[in-house]
Amino acid sequence: MPPNTTATTGDKPGKSGRKKGRKGRLVVLVLVLAVIGGIAFGAYWSISTVRASFPQTTGSIALDGLSGPVDVKRDGYGIPQIYASSDEDLFMAQGYVQAQDRFYEMDVRRHMTSGRLSEMFGKGQVENDEFLRTLGWDRVAKQEYDSELSASTKRYLQAYAKGVNAYLEGKDGKDISLEYAALGFTNDYKPQEWTPVDSVSWLKAMAWDLRGNMQDEIDRALMTSRLDPKQIADLYPDYPYDRNKAIVQEGQYDALTGTFEQGSGTSGAGGTSTSGTGTSSSASGTALQSQLSGLYDLLDDLPTAVGVNGNGIGSNSWVVSGEHTITGKPLLANDPHLSASLPSVWYQMGLHCRAVSSKCQYDVAGYTFAGMPGVVIGHNQDIAWGMTNSGVDVTDLYLEKLSGEGYLYDGKVKPFKTREETIKVAGGTAKKIVVRETRDGMPLLSDRDDELVKVGKKATVDTEAPDRGDGYAIALKWTALDPGTSMDAVFAMDKAADWSDFRAAAEKFDVPSQNLTYADKTNIGYTLPGKIPTRAKGDDGSIPAPGWDSTYKWTGYIDQDELPYEYNPKRGYIVTANQAVIDEDKYPYTLTTDWGYGTRSQRITSLIKQKIDGGGKISTDDMRQMQLDNSSEIAKLVVPKLLKIDIDDPDVREAQKLLEGWDYTQDADSAAAAYFNSVWRNILKLAFGNKLPKELRVKGQCLLVDPVNTTGPADETAKVRECGQRDADQAQPDGGDRWFEVVRKLMDDENSHWWTTPKSGTRPGATDNRDDLFRRALIDARWELTSKLGKDLDTWSWGRLHRLFLKNQTLGTEGPGILQYVLNRGPWKLSGGEAAVNATGWNAAGGYGVVWVPSMRMVVNLDDLDKSKWINLSGASGHAYSAHYTDQTDKWADGELLPWSFSDKAVGDSTSDTLVLKP
Repeated sequence: MPPNTTATTGDKPGKSGRKKGRKGRLVVLVLVLAVIGGIAFGAYWSISTVRASFPQTTGSIALDGLSGPVDVKRDGYGIPQIYASSDEDLFMAQGYVQAQDRFYEMDVRRHMTSGRLSEMFGKGQVENDEFLRTLGWDRVAKQEYDSELSASTKRYLQAYAKGVNAYLEGKDGKDISLEYAALGFTNDYKPQEWTPVDSVSWLKAMAWDLRGNMQDEIDRALMTSRLDPKQIADLYPDYPYDRNKAIVQEGQYDALTGTFEQGSGTSGAGGTSTSGTGTSSSASGTALQSQLSGLYDLLDDLPTAVGVNGNGIGSNSWVVSGEHTITGKPLLANDPHLSASLPSVWYQMGLHCRAVSSKCQYDVAGYTFAGMPGVVIGHNQDIAWGMTNSGVDVTDLYLEKLSGEGYLYDGKVKPFKTREETIKVAGGTAKKIVVRETRDGMPLLSDRDDELVKVGKKATVDTEAPDRGDGYAIALKWTALDPGTSMDAVFAMDKAADWSDFRAAAEKFDVPSQNLTYADKTNIGYTLPGKIPTRAKGDDGSIPAPGWDSTYKWTGYIDQDELPYEYNPKRGYIVTANQAVIDEDKYPYTLTTDWGYGTRSQRITSLIKQKIDGGGKISTDDMRQMQLDNSSEIAKLVVPKLLKIDIDDPDVREAQKLLEGWDYTQDADSAAAAYFNSVWRNILKLAFGNKLPKELRVKGQCLLVDPVNTTGPADETAKVRECGQRDADQAQPDGGDRWFEVVRKLMDDENSHWWTTPKSGTRPGATDNRDDLFRRALIDARWELTSKLGKDLDTWSWGRLHRLFLKNQTLGTEGPGILQYVLNRGPWKLSGGEAAVNATGWNAAGGYGVVWVPSMRMVVNLDDLDKSKWINLSGASGHAYSAHYTDQTDKWADGELLPWSFSDKAVGDSTSDTLVLKP
């Protein structure tokens, strides 16, 4: 029952079957199913039982600790707006209200971040807990709370926790949520009091899922077992700076002052970025291959917090100056792309002081996380801001040389720093583990897998590495393992009045590093905050480094004054969509070697320019329409080639004709979009997927591989069967815009070895060039969709393939079938696609189902904040039978936005229920 928020892509919610040690737990759950089935289910889950946990939203409730009355006004979608007269009352009420709607979700999150899932769900979660305890998120969060956060932030966190605990007081599990009632059949778990550290820990989970290029670092190293350096470089092409513009275009780094300055031009600083396939590390060979393969298994099983285990994370945010808008004031749009979860990871609310003063400083509304005070993305009375993942490289893996009771470092054996952790298990025996750390508190991740330990002792390495001794291990260096001040930043941004305030607040947002867009009534801006490391000895962080050599350690962090920003650029707009932050020849530091490739950002830019260059002005609804753009940029490149290919088979030719006159939009009802995406998927599989090592391919998909020829699969005579090892939503090639760029660069090389494929017993013969491979992909796609959608093309549509299932994060993922039916929702047939602005992501290696989505959408109108618009993926409530469980999803799927009331009058006009919290 992990909090894995990844959407299911099949016809109905299913069990992943990935975790070890689940059998005993599932046996218990089968007994639960028997108990709650049929008449017993109907008797126990009465209407009164289901409704027992619904929040009181009208009348009044007395809460100890309040200094004055607090009004909680909810609109027709259950979205709360809180009005108080002191900061502490405001955040105490926020804790109470969020617990009313989402406490079960909050409780699961804090058990995840502290490595205590086994206390709720039993022995099936022990391995996850071991890994999470090794990372030690809650330990770092406690250090932050004790030593880094400001006194005011601590007061707010304490007030929030007080509000949560006021809600919990006197309640049994069944009074809190349906899920607790179900858990009561299997264990006697009872929710514990909330603590301030529980709130801070969630920022660590967010940072983990937005951690940058760690997955690319692993994948590149694993590729070396089948591909040579040139081939790997083909699959990680350089960022196309000439075609897809970086975020910052008019600022520059001043080498004389060592600061980043607003302006245009180049400084001649000289970029140090590389293609991302560097060979500086001597940590290579079988040891690295084996260690990383095992590490991937650990990471793949780890519950996701807000993303897809670090893969596919994206987001769009852009801001347009008043010069180009209908109102004459800026507009700001944001839609973060995260895993689909139920309830949504976001929680909408407003926090209002009745009168803003030194006693009560906040008047802000937007999106936050259940379990965390404040507002993370949104606007206050003066400014608005959005976030996208910057993708900067803040994690490095190190191959460590073990020796006796320590590890080798600069020729000397250093002792490990150790700590013992006790994992309590519901219905089972507690387990103790020892966590080992190398220098600078780097945890040894490979200690969490016995097979990795054995492999590390036996594996071979190249001649540059130290003698084997007691083997090798993998350690992690990550900025979020050091205490920080991101919680301070949240409160500071919430009350920022101008650009100067906002920049000062952003400096405190050290992890995760995010692209921050900004607007006030007259200005727009962008800034990159974060704790971003610098590296020595030509190490660009793209591959694991040798931990035994101190020259590969981090040398420091980029000063905040040196980080890129942009303010009121002459072009009048700023677009951030995970593309490069700044051209490499304008900046002296390597921020990462693994940017998103800019497909979405360039499409957004072109939509803005079309409007501006045509003499038009941009409206709030124009911004919404841009968010819904379904254009397939790779189709624009590939379809003209596909249409030139001669097809003899009339059925395949019939499908090929769907692409004639297609406008490249991926609407849910488009047959052409369905066929093209199937062709694209088959192109990737034939050209690249079948040539990747098994560690990157889809689990269960097996090939006959020539053990001598490492450039690709062999025909049947090789008789070596090799099966993929990754879950479908994590495998490669995933079809994202990195693969767009790979194919773009190869398109004119019609005889590239990538276009060659062997003869197959069940498919057409070998292909020797691009057009041969494209022809085979056209054929394979026709019969794949015939199998999935039927032979009649009139019944085909993209939405029938591209579906979203919303799954409750725990029991809806692996609970009994009856509970999955009760807790889960869907499917929805979606428009959009991979690397489209409307980024309903799918993994081409595994299928067409939606695996990440625009998790919310908002457009802020700085001329009249009450004319701003917003939508959430699901609803305000985490209660399965609440009217607000998924009441926003249909509108979200249709691309609609809801009115976003902010002023006292607008909130009053939209209020359906009012609850008064009294001292």
